[in-house]
Amino acid sequence: MSHLVYPGAHHTRFHHAIGCIYLMQKAVNILRFKGVTISKEEEEALYVAILLHDIGHGPFSHAMEHSIVNGISHEQISLLFMERLNKEFNGSLTLAIKIFKGEYERTFMCQLISSQLDIDRADYLKRDSFYTGVAEGNVNSERLITMLNVVDDSLVVEEKGIYSVEKFIIARRFMYWQVYLHKTGLVAEQLLMRVLSRAKQLTNRGVDLQASTALKYFLQHNISIENFTNETLDVFYELDDYDIVSAMKHWKTNDDFILRNLCEMIINRALLKIKIKDKPIKAKSLEKHIDGLMQKHGINSDEAKYFVFSGDIYNQAYQTKHQNINILYKSGKIQDIVKASDHLNLKALSKPVTKYYICYPK
Repeated sequence: MSHLVYPGAHHTRFHHAIGCIYLMQKAVNILRFKGVTISKEEEEALYVAILLHDIGHGPFSHAMEHSIVNGISHEQISLLFMERLNKEFNGSLTLAIKIFKGEYERTFMCQLISSQLDIDRADYLKRDSFYTGVAEGNVNSERLITMLNVVDDSLVVEEKGIYSVEKFIIARRFMYWQVYLHKTGLVAEQLLMRVLSRAKQLTNRGVDLQASTALKYFLQHNISIENFTNETLDVFYELDDYDIVSAMKHWKTNDDFILRNLCEMIINRALLKIKIKDKPIKAKSLEKHIDGLMQKHGINSDEAKYFVFSGDIYNQAYQTKHQNINILYKSGKIQDIVKASDHLNLKALSKPVTKYYICYPK
């Protein structure tokens, strides 16, 4: 929902996938030039894995994972797509799947797909910075890739690339607070999740809501990873953002008070008020807003909780205990970026930061 904050943010995951395969081709060429052996089969597997790494994202990305399907991550759906394609292409995606799952013995290939300095992040940070206009997120992806090397089958960054890595980590922190976790985008995504959740609840009660065939399927079925069949996959890939927006345009005149108002808020960009705090939200604050809403509209507390709620957001720019970014010195010594860097902020950026929010009608 970032386009509600940054009007230019209408770029798609297709753009991102094309950008990723371009950067992966660059990475393969650079590493080969530096003497790293990558076979033709491995090269193709890397391209397939990076091209399909986000194919499991549904409409409006993460909002789908918490509303019309039950706790299924986009990575799990991506894997289902890849396994299905593998059957159709007579097993030619087997190695790509192994790399995608992080199970291939050549660790650096898995790191190129998913790590703290992977091709995915190298593309989306630069791309999202460009389309939103948030200049702080603009990383030098091509230089970062040029500085990559492999030692003992693990990815490292050459010493002269240390400042590019520092900027990369700082840019990631900026982009999370200013774009991905921006309070307006956050409240809009929360509203969208509640729209889909309410639509599903009404459908289960027998209310016939106007929606596309694909969206109706997910409203009528409780889909979890256990019953995500090939038939479900066929319906899933018919779904996109347009199904959801079109449905909301119909639902904003629905008889149901909750569904109607939630859809109106998103379509008309008349969102809830959101406040971000450093400490957890007190129960009293929530109760005050819930009581006020119940009295004003004559609704019960469960219904009021669709419009008054709290939660938390979490950001950790760099994790010191997870797939470290290692710097390779000319002497052959390898050191984690936090220890190698003379940038005082990097140690601070490796600490998790949690903030708390409360949403309620203006």
